Amino acid sequence: MKDILQEITRLRLARGWSEYELAQNSGLTQSTISTWYRKSQTPTIQTLDKVCRGLGISLSQFFAEGTDAVYLTDEQREMLDNWAALNNAQKRIVLELLKNM
Repeated sequence: MKDILQEITRLRLARGWSEYELAQNSGLTQSTISTWYRKSQTPTIQTLDKVCRGLGISLSQFFAEGTDAVYLTDEQREMLDNWAALNNAQKRIVLELLKNM
């Protein structure tokens, strides 16, 4: 089974985010996230879902291993990383643009 905090850290650092940026994108407080690490606590499934949404992935993608994992090209990964960095208003604009193409 995955080390949840280690995986959150890996995904956060892959995006070049600080704990503060992860908190902002996830709708959590930075103190909540730092407490997980300080006390070696595992986030609740509801909180982990918020983290995943902030990272732009699903819970199933977060837990995927081996043959269940989704493999992306570098270009697809870049697109998702850029998507995850957008705020909600920007995401709506991009979706509307894509729908109209």
